[in-house]
Amino acid sequence: MLEKVRIVLVNTTHPGNIGGVARAMKNMGLDDLCLVSPKEFPSEVADARASGALDILENARVVSGLEEALADCQLAVGTSARERHIPWPLVNPREMASIVVPSPQKTAIVFGREDRGLTNEELQLCHHHVNIPSVEGFSSLNIAAAVQVIAYELRMEQLKLEADQEGGGDRPSWGTDWDIELADHAELERLFDHLEETLIKIEFLDPKNPRQLMPRMRRLLMRAVPDKVEVNVLRGVLKAMQKKLPGQGGE
Repeated sequence: MLEKVRIVLVNTTHPGNIGGVARAMKNMGLDDLCLVSPKEFPSEVADARASGALDILENARVVSGLEEALADCQLAVGTSARERHIPWPLVNPREMASIVVPSPQKTAIVFGREDRGLTNEELQLCHHHVNIPSVEGFSSLNIAAAVQVIAYELRMEQLKLEADQEGGGDRPSWGTDWDIELADHAELERLFDHLEETLIKIEFLDPKNPRQLMPRMRRLLMRAVPDKVEVNVLRGVLKAMQKKLPGQGGE
């Protein structure tokens, strides 16, 4: 069940943290690690901290941007300890695991920089935000420790589902078999680009004063977790709207 889960680290500063993350992953049965522009990797320091999880480091993929790391994923969960300008679907690690593990979708769990986490723009690329409920006033966790908490909850949910299946229990995540594959990240980003372009053309969105319109539209659509057909339908609607504009085929 955990083969579809990818751990993504963004702009990791200290290579030892990458090694610590690899060890935490292997402890809990995760093996897909993606690094977004790490400051130093490969590294002997990372290898030393991995302590038996060198295979995860050797197979880790290094990319230049978060969108590339998420491109083939249908679900993305961003870790955050910060307040945001607008509310976003927020879950704790146990709730996150109950969403991720039963789902058949390729899922990325994204961890930010050691000193400041993920930016608002990076968090907006994610369907859900997960927050580890540490004590007030000291909410910052070492990144390897944060990954260990998340990986532990994923492992516990996996063991629970396996026990249910062995006992004849069944806990579907959708209530029924879904008929269409969910849209992946790249398809969603094309939809958001198309939506923003259309809203500007119809003069609903002022690019000089956008306020929070696009983040709120992102929140609306990400919360719905649309499938591939739904995304195509929405893009078809946008295309039809543009055709009605003067100079675009409309009157």
